[in-house]
Amino acid sequence: MAGSKLGWSVIRGLSTFAAVALTKKVVDTGWRVVTGKEPPSDPDDPDLTWKEALSWALASGVGIAVARLLATRQAARMWRKWTGELPPGMRSSS
Repeated sequence: MAGSKLGWSVIRGLSTFAAVALTKKVVDTGWRVVTGKEPPSDPDDPDLTWKEALSWALASGVGIAVARLLATRQAARMWRKWTGELPPGMRSSS
């Protein structure tokens, strides 16, 4: 699996899935602590206030984007440690 596009896709996908699942729990818990309410199950619900819908969209969107970034970067570090190269399709910025 090392060195292949499929291998990298699997590693990146698994790390992202785990990070997003953990982040969802953290964001949900944070929402409960801050608002005292359950997180919205559907932010499109017209009974939600705009403030709640936008706050939820921002909190969950930023949380998941950061989790994906961190997971992919860590997976790339691990890939390079295992294979000696950056993952397929990733170029060094230096």
